[in-house]
Amino acid sequence: MKILLVSSFLVICCCITGSHALPNQIFIGGVFDEKDKLLELAFRHAVELINNDLSTLPHSTLVAQPVWLPADDSYRAARDVCDILLSPVAAIFGPQLEKTANHVQSICDAMEIPHIETRWDYKLTRDAYSINLYPYPPSLSEAYRKILLTLKWKEFVILYDTNDALVRVQNLLRENSFSITVRQLEGDDYRPLLKEILRSQQKRIVLDVHSNLIYTVLQQAAQIGLMGEYYNYFITSLDFNQVNLEEFKYSGTNITGIQLIEPRNLQHIVEDWKFSERRFGRILTPDLLKVTTEAALMYDAVSLFAKSLDYLSSSHDVDIQKVYCEGDKTWQHGNSLVNYMRRVGSYGSTPPVSGYRMERNYSSYSGPVIGQTGMVKFDPNGFRSDFELDILEMDQNETLKKVGSWSLSGEVNYTKSWADTKGAVEKNLKNKTLIVMVATADPYVMMPEPTELNPLVGNDRFEGFCIDLIHEVSLIRGFNYTFKLVPDGSYGSRDQVTGEWNGIVRQLMDHKADLGIVDFTITYEREEAVDFSMPFMNLGISIIYKKPQKKAPSLFSFTSPFSPDVWLYMATAYLGVSVLLFILARIAPNEWDNPHPCIQDPEELENAISLSNAFWFTIGSLMQQGSDIAPKAVSTRIVAGIWWFFTLIMISSYTANLAAFLTVERMDSPIEGAEDLAKQTKIKYGCKEGGSTYAFFRDSTIPTYQRMWAAMSSARPSVFTDTNEAGVERVSKSNGQYAFLMESSSIEFQVERKCDLMQVGGLLDSKSYGIALPPESPYTDPISSAVLRLKENGILHQLKTKWWKDMSEGKCATEEKKDAASAAELGLENVGGVFVVMVGGILLACLTACCEFAWKARKLATDDGMSFTEELKKELLFIVNCNENSKPVRKKFSPADTDTSTVYSSSSTYDYSNGRNKQGY
Repeated sequence: MKILLVSSFLVICCCITGSHALPNQIFIGGVFDEKDKLLELAFRHAVELINNDLSTLPHSTLVAQPVWLPADDSYRAARDVCDILLSPVAAIFGPQLEKTANHVQSICDAMEIPHIETRWDYKLTRDAYSINLYPYPPSLSEAYRKILLTLKWKEFVILYDTNDALVRVQNLLRENSFSITVRQLEGDDYRPLLKEILRSQQKRIVLDVHSNLIYTVLQQAAQIGLMGEYYNYFITSLDFNQVNLEEFKYSGTNITGIQLIEPRNLQHIVEDWKFSERRFGRILTPDLLKVTTEAALMYDAVSLFAKSLDYLSSSHDVDIQKVYCEGDKTWQHGNSLVNYMRRVGSYGSTPPVSGYRMERNYSSYSGPVIGQTGMVKFDPNGFRSDFELDILEMDQNETLKKVGSWSLSGEVNYTKSWADTKGAVEKNLKNKTLIVMVATADPYVMMPEPTELNPLVGNDRFEGFCIDLIHEVSLIRGFNYTFKLVPDGSYGSRDQVTGEWNGIVRQLMDHKADLGIVDFTITYEREEAVDFSMPFMNLGISIIYKKPQKKAPSLFSFTSPFSPDVWLYMATAYLGVSVLLFILARIAPNEWDNPHPCIQDPEELENAISLSNAFWFTIGSLMQQGSDIAPKAVSTRIVAGIWWFFTLIMISSYTANLAAFLTVERMDSPIEGAEDLAKQTKIKYGCKEGGSTYAFFRDSTIPTYQRMWAAMSSARPSVFTDTNEAGVERVSKSNGQYAFLMESSSIEFQVERKCDLMQVGGLLDSKSYGIALPPESPYTDPISSAVLRLKENGILHQLKTKWWKDMSEGKCATEEKKDAASAAELGLENVGGVFVVMVGGILLACLTACCEFAWKARKLATDDGMSFTEELKKELLFIVNCNENSKPVRKKFSPADTDTSTVYSSSSTYDYSNGRNKQGY
């Protein structure tokens, strides 16, 4: 019974071991190029690592069978692979060159031997027995696109060396939001091409070249000035981490790249290589002391093969036999092994492992292979399309620093915070000397005259608002600065034909300056070319014009309170009311009175409101003096009341307005704003040629400003000036025939110092001044925040008060005070007309009295039968005799009387006007 049980147990064990048996030695072939020692080294050490891992293939040992081939020797490759198959082998690894790999692949397909590759392959299909661990090119291209979108790249240049790069960047070329220039590097000297990129003002470059060329390209770019804090590079090579960037560490250039290998494993692998090679008495050369992506993929490829073979052997009886290239016999387990490798590296039946980037080891794990390049998995088509990339940036402290990651499922995770970026930029800005480009413009940038005691060199040559502003900003940010005067004296405008910029903008675009400051208006066109800081001054376009001459006081200034029309209407009203009062007085019964109250029944009634009395009554009321004549009837009293009300309002209005007209000398300006300028042609107007005001009118769509631009552009001689100062000088000398359009802040400065000028109208637009920086400058945010701090602290207001008000010493303000003080005093020129009217009235009264005297003398001479001359002489003698205060009444006798002489009497009842006494005698 015991013998039977033992026999049964032995049979079962034999059956079990037979069904899961693997050869003690499993040969695997490696085909390598003669110069590719690093890949062969990785292959050998990966085999050793598997053999030391008891959890994988515990009863078998992998034996590496490497062969070396000359480059592109297809016949040699086919022969050597056939020799390897006689070992026998369970898989073929490599080679890396495309032509050789295609021949090896055809042999493996025919013999059904798994062919495992770690090279970049652009093919969109996989052969039946092909396994490639290199990331799928379309997925890599998608990673590039997502990363550049996250970095907010819009316009850049792609530099590549071989046509394979066009496959890797195909997703970039398809992205509509990108503006891309593609250039190929040829030969060994890339400087001519790099100089073209420098001249094109491109600041972002995607470099897709072999890892051996990365350093050379960057070095030549640095030699021609294509590196610095304003330039950005994106390196597509997965071996970016193997490039020595120490030389470019402090250039300020932002170099970004990607890697597939976990950085923490690199040094560990190199140390293992050194230890293993020393055991066999070999020493690694410097070129072998680095781990490339393909070398790391070779590690993972060997691990994937061993694990898949281990899985296959757990369910199948796997035997490895020789196969002959000349025969038709194939390896029966080759197809199953390929399927297992694809299944092990997929999520089909085994869920993915979360956080696998933290677990880079070869510990026992019954799931996808987690190797040096992350989790190895394949899509249904056999491509490694889902993988994870680390995003690296060059850092002054660590050379390369991980700032994010990309995965097909998780997209881009950019872990570099804004605070980290800001801190790095501000740290780089400290103690750095910036070139500040300026142009002269009062009071922003001025150049005082040097003296023997003070020769003024360096930054001392400049003074002004902008000079002080840069000094305040430098105190906050800790940088040094050097001022330079722009060569052509221009702020910066773009030629409408060539599209080229000049002035400060050109200097910034060419990176000949780090900052540009003057009364620099932030416009859309300039913003497209360079960057601007936060505005340090807000303003708008206005008009500067010569003050009109003060009107000389008029002799009849007292008539100014009323217009000529009002005076005419008042005279008409005076005549009309007087005549109306006379007519109504004759109509109204109550206006007829008994001239002799003692007579009860008079034969005649008299009316006191005669035509002359009516005129006297209305003029007396108008002059606020009154008269002895008083209306009695209701109708005439109504007319009188209305006239008194009218005179009350008119006299009050005249009195109130007269004070202003006599104490203030009025200045009448022919224009009050842009509308007035556009409507007339007598006064010419212009602006600085090529400046922001010039561009404002040129590009305006507002009809008024379009008319103004048409008038300015067609005027001959030209109304444009080279500088604002020239325009202001032209206004001063134009005698009111020229107006200049410029920024309101500059106008404020000019009118504080030139008292014959003034600002006319309001602001035509709203704009701001800012500090200009080169496009995509890393210093834009620090400079902007410094300007904001100066604004909040009131420093900007103090600087403006200093250069606008204090430096002018209040010249024009003093003159205005003098004018205001003298305005309260009235001179003879202001009120002389009143004296003229008085003298004129006196002369008129004298003339009237003379006429009345002559008329009376003539009448008396006629009545007395005397000559006019004798009567006139007689009356003049009486007048000259000033001792007589009474004059006798001259009585006229009838012709029947013998005494025809005139009898004089002092009776007061004599009516001298008609030669009769009141009793009719």
